Amino acid sequence: MHDIPNRIADVLLEVEAILRTSGKWDRQQPPASALVSTEPFCIDTLRFEQWLQWIFLPRMKHILEQRRPLPGKSGIFVYAQDYLRKNDPPTRNLLVLIKRFDDLIAIQSGVNRH
Repeated sequence: MHDIPNRIADVLLEVEAILRTSGKWDRQQPPASALVSTEPFCIDTLRFEQWLQWIFLPRMKHILEQRRPLPGKSGIFVYAQDYLRKNDPPTRNLLVLIKRFDDLIAIQSGVNRH
């Protein structure tokens, strides 16, 4: 399962592409204070799409580039599904990718335990 990091990298690229093509990619970074929220997904300071762009994608890209250990679990899909269903129902492709990310993390975590 050593290809999982590569598959995760592909998912990250697709998430970025969807954010860009759907007009949800911000050109300006939010204030630094918005990026240091202690709430999950920076729910109190960022929209979910901003969290993906400014927190999630950079952190995951860094982990992959530095060949650091992947997270042991991921629960992004549940929040994404709830948020996007309420705020942007047509983002089905984004949900599919986020679910794929969570699944790949779960697979990788299972591989590391054996």
